[in-house]
Amino acid sequence: SHLPVQLYVTAVLRKLVLTPTIFPFSPASEHLFRTMSDLVVSEGYAAVGYEYINVDDCWLEKSRGPRGELVADRRRFPSGMKALANYVHAKGLKFGIYEDYGNYTCAGYPGILGFSANDAAQFASWDVDYVKLDGCYSLPIDMDHGYPEFGRHLNSTGRPMVYSCSWPVYQIYAGMNPNYSSIIQHCNLWRNYDDIQDSWASLESIIDYYGNNQDAIIPNAGPGHWNDPDMLIIGNFGLSYEQSKTQMALWAIMAAPLMMSVDLRTIRPEFKAILQNRKIIAVDQDPLGIQGRRIYKHKGIEIWSRPITPIYQTYYSYAIAFVNRRTDGTPSDVAVTLRELGLISPTGYRVEDLYEEVDYGILSPQTKIKVKVNPSGVVILRADVQPERFSKRPYNPIFYRYPN
Repeated sequence: SHLPVQLYVTAVLRKLVLTPTIFPFSPASEHLFRTMSDLVVSEGYAAVGYEYINVDDCWLEKSRGPRGELVADRRRFPSGMKALANYVHAKGLKFGIYEDYGNYTCAGYPGILGFSANDAAQFASWDVDYVKLDGCYSLPIDMDHGYPEFGRHLNSTGRPMVYSCSWPVYQIYAGMNPNYSSIIQHCNLWRNYDDIQDSWASLESIIDYYGNNQDAIIPNAGPGHWNDPDMLIIGNFGLSYEQSKTQMALWAIMAAPLMMSVDLRTIRPEFKAILQNRKIIAVDQDPLGIQGRRIYKHKGIEIWSRPITPIYQTYYSYAIAFVNRRTDGTPSDVAVTLRELGLISPTGYRVEDLYEEVDYGILSPQTKIKVKVNPSGVVILRADVQPERFSKRPYNPIFYRYPN
């Protein structure tokens, strides 16, 4: 499926991206980005859908050039951004870049204020495919004008570029109510909460924000315009294996852009497997583009649900995530019927565990499932509605168990 938004021509619904941030003891450089581009292809990430290599802050010189142009750091990017974009494109991937709607970027490099038309044209001349526009050193009240203006400049270049905005988050912090009708019209994705940090506590705060504010957040998401809960930190240092599975599953439920921020040179195989889980990626990229929601929360147990394809008559299929927010050292059992989850089609559902890759066959709405969820872990199921009436069979609970 393709994004039907003016800035996006040939891309999947949500971007699957690698954003090599500055790793410890390894400053971001053109060599690093070329290496990551090589690994995205050779290690199978491109094959499962990851397609963007994004440069974040700190790629610039501290001052613009003599004609007001942006200049890449001459020491770390000696070949320039056009050459790096060419290298990424030669790998069959796409290239993204970072700037800021302000006097400076968040790290103190030149922002776009006063140069927005020229900078948009410069990005197009470099064959950029994705632009993230941050909001440091700017007035939130000016963003209602400035972000659309820069989007129009990007469009006027004639080059399709994904437009990632930080517009709403800065206004929320300033006590303003973002104009999401305008944001949806002008941006392909946007941040509306804190930057993610490499920790379970940070991830939990984002999960809570999206769950507690879902009635206001979910209506803004859809094909071509997405809520962005920030990067996947899977494979770094702050998340355990179970917590990493939880982030991947919930980002898929939330229809989030999948943007890896990890060193692919050193990632461990079990984390690589999470990032390359085709079935969970398929949930994330579901063509309906409906963002899921939290439907249950009690004593540390949460259930999240997302309508997905296929659809039969008036019945959706669903992805269901059972999340254990407890850390008391033992798995928790959750037992519930499909009907209690809102799965009520009389034709039944084919249910599959997307991490364990176990197919539990066709279940009726009356079937009770029991999942065993590890501390700070997740069980994610896919329930595909069936096109033919469910054949009656003896009722038995279905037990899902993770290996010890």
